[in-house]
Amino acid sequence: MTVREPQGPAVLTLEEKAALVVGAGFWQTAAIGRAGIRSITVTDGPHGLRKPRDGGDAIGIGDSVPATCFPPAAGLASSWNPTLLQRVGAAIGDEARAQNVAVVLGPGVNIKRSPLCGRNFEYFSEDPLLSGELGAAWVQGLQSRGVGASLKHFAANNQETNRMTVSAEVDERTLREIYFPAFERVVTTQEPWTVMCSYNRVNGVPASENHWLLTKVLREDWGFEGLVVSDWGAVDRRVPALEAGLDLEMPGPQRDSTEAIVAAVHSGELDEEVLDAAVARVLALVEKAARPQPASAPGSPGHHTSTAHALAREAATESIVLLRNEGSLLPLRTAQAVGVIGEFARTPRFQGAGSSQVNPTRVDTALEAISAVAPVEFAPGYAFGRGVDPAPLIAEAVAVAQRSDTVLLFVGLPEGDESEGYDREHLTLPLVHAQLIAAVAAANPRTVVILSNGGVVSLEPWHDSVPVIVESWLLGQAGGSALAALLFGSASPSGRLAESIPLRLQDTPSFLNFPGENDVVRYGEGIFVGYRYYETAEVAVRYPFGHGLSYTTFEYSAFEVARDGSRAAVTVTNTGARAGADVPQLYISAPRDRLVVPRRELKGFDKVVLEAGESRRVEFALDRRAYSHWDVRASRWVVAGGDYVVELGRSAHDIVTSATVRLAPPRPGMLTLDSRVDEFLRHPVTGPILARAAGGEGTANVLELVASMPMRRLMRFPGVGESFSRIGTLIAVANNPVVRGIASWWARVRGR
Repeated sequence: MTVREPQGPAVLTLEEKAALVVGAGFWQTAAIGRAGIRSITVTDGPHGLRKPRDGGDAIGIGDSVPATCFPPAAGLASSWNPTLLQRVGAAIGDEARAQNVAVVLGPGVNIKRSPLCGRNFEYFSEDPLLSGELGAAWVQGLQSRGVGASLKHFAANNQETNRMTVSAEVDERTLREIYFPAFERVVTTQEPWTVMCSYNRVNGVPASENHWLLTKVLREDWGFEGLVVSDWGAVDRRVPALEAGLDLEMPGPQRDSTEAIVAAVHSGELDEEVLDAAVARVLALVEKAARPQPASAPGSPGHHTSTAHALAREAATESIVLLRNEGSLLPLRTAQAVGVIGEFARTPRFQGAGSSQVNPTRVDTALEAISAVAPVEFAPGYAFGRGVDPAPLIAEAVAVAQRSDTVLLFVGLPEGDESEGYDREHLTLPLVHAQLIAAVAAANPRTVVILSNGGVVSLEPWHDSVPVIVESWLLGQAGGSALAALLFGSASPSGRLAESIPLRLQDTPSFLNFPGENDVVRYGEGIFVGYRYYETAEVAVRYPFGHGLSYTTFEYSAFEVARDGSRAAVTVTNTGARAGADVPQLYISAPRDRLVVPRRELKGFDKVVLEAGESRRVEFALDRRAYSHWDVRASRWVVAGGDYVVELGRSAHDIVTSATVRLAPPRPGMLTLDSRVDEFLRHPVTGPILARAAGGEGTANVLELVASMPMRRLMRFPGVGESFSRIGTLIAVANNPVVRGIASWWARVRGR
C-alpha cells in the first residue's frame, strides 16, 4: 500500500490532532489514513530488542521475538569504552530495523544515587560524565541505523520505591551538576529522536507536567528539538502535560485524554498552537522513521545471529572487572583440574528483570565454556527457590573443592533480589551463598569467587578469605564464554568499576535519605554522590570507582597540562609481557576556599589497547565546563577562579600524578544595596576601597563579622552610613561595563 506524505497540522481536524498526541496501542502511535499519516512501532530496550510477538499479550515480557541480549548497562559501563557502546547500539538498531521498529526505548542514563536501586542494572554509573559519554555513544550507534533512541528517564528517577508518585526533592545545583549532565550530553551531541519523561515528581511537580523540566531546561537551555514521550502510564492530566511540553502520551488509546484536549481547546483553556507544536513533533518522528534505511556497514552484526553473538561476547569480556588477584592466581592453566561450583555456572542470570527482559537468541553457560578448555567437576552448591536444604549441597561442593586444583565459585543475586519495580533492602549476598563461600574457601585456598549481580553487593565479611574476586555483573547471552576466555587467559581483563563498592551500606552517601518517606525523598547528600562523597569525606570503600586489574602492567609518564587548562596529555606504556587495555582517568579538584565542591571529579578518560612494550600518547580535551560549577544565583555555569588541580589516576582514589592550573575568576557581578557585604569585599573595585574606608584592623574585622549581611542593612547601623556615604556612587562605578571589563582583565593577568 502506498502511504502518502504526512500532512501538516493545519489540514487535520482537532479530533485528529488530539489522537496523534496519544498512543493508539501499547507500542504504536496513531495513524490518520486520509492524511497519509502512518503508525510507527516502538519497543523496549536498551540492552537488546524486546518486541512482543505478534498475537501475544501487549506487554510481552518473556514472550518477545528472539533478539541478541547484550550485557545490561551495569556491565557495559564497566567497559569504559564508548566505541564498544556505539557498536552495540548499531547492532541493536539493525535488529530493530529487521523487526520494523522505529524507536528503541533507551538508553537509561539515570545516576546510581544508591546501590539499593532495584533498576541499577539498567543504568550506567554513579558519575554523570561516564554515563553521558557511554549513553551518547549508544545513541549514536542506534540512530546511525535509522532507528530512534528514547533517552530515559528524565529526570531524578533514581529509585523504584513509589516511583509512580514519589517527589524527588533536589536543589538546582545538584540537578545541574549530577542528575542532568548525562541527559544534556546526549541531547546536545547526538540529538536523540525522543526523550522519555519519568514517573516521579521533581520538587513536587510530576515530571510529565513539569514545564521547567521539559521546556525550560530540555528545549530552551539544551536546544532539544525532538519529541518528548511519557513513560508508560506516567500521565495523569493530559492537558497540563501538553502545556508543559509532553508531546506523546503512551500507551494508548486513552479516550479521556483526547476528549480533554478537544474540550480544552474549545473552552480556550488550551491554546491550539501548543497542540499543533506537539502534533508537528509527532509527524516529524513519523517522517524520520519513513526515511530510506542505511545499508548495513561492513562488519556490522545486523540481525545475523552468529555475528551479533560474537559482538555480545566481546562486550561481555570488556564488562568483567577483576577486583582482586592475589598471587596472580589468574589466569588459570588449562591442564589443571577445575572445580566449578554454583548453580549460576550452569543456569546463568545474564540480565535484569522487568521491562528490559530480552528473549535471547542463544545462551552460553560458563560451565559448558569452561568444560571445553579444562577438566571440570561440577557441584551446584545451592538451588534456586525456597525450601531446599543447603547442607547436602554445600557438603557436595566442599568435596569437589577438596579434589580440585582450583575452584571457580559462582555466587550472586537471584533474579528476585533485584528488579524493576522495587528496591533492594540490603547489599548482602543470600545467606546460603555466603555460607558456601566460607565452606569452599576453607576447603581450598585457591578459590576464585565470580559474582553475578546487577547492582553492587557487599564483599564482607568473606573478602579476605579468597585470593581472587571477579565482578562479572550481568553479562548478556554470551557471558559464559566471555568468562571462560578471561579466566583461562585468552583475554585479559580490562573492565573498571563504574560505581564504588562500599564497605557498609551505612557508609553510602544517601543512607539516611533513601528511599524517603511519605512519598517524598530528599536528596540531602546534594552533589556528593558516589566517589564524590567517599573521597571528600575520606570514607574508606572496599573498591573505588574506576578500579580494575589486568594481566599486564602499565606505567604513566610525561604528564602535561596546558597552561590555560584546555588539554592534558600522558604517555601510557604497557610494561608487561602480554597485550592488554588500560583506562587512564583524568580528575579535577576545584579550589575550595569559598565553594563547596567534591575532592575530585572525573573530567576525562580513554581506553587504550597496547601490545607488550608498546607506548601511546593519550590526550584529553578540557573545555571551560570541566572547571565550572552551577551558580544558582546567576543561573549559569561559572568558573570560580583559582588553582585547579588536574589529576591523573587509575581510579578515583589511586592518583598517580597531578598538575596545577590557575584560572581567572569570572567577570565581577553587578552590585546592588541588596548584595552581601562579602560580595563588596571580594569585588576588585569595591573591596580595596571599603578596606581603606574601614580605617583600621578592628573595623575591618567587624566587616568580616557582618560579611553575610546585605549592604542595605549594614548601612542602617549608626555610624556606618556616614562612613560609607558614597556607597551609591561606588556601586555605579563598579557596575560600569568598562570598569568591569578592566577588572576582569586584571584578574586574568594576575592569574597567569
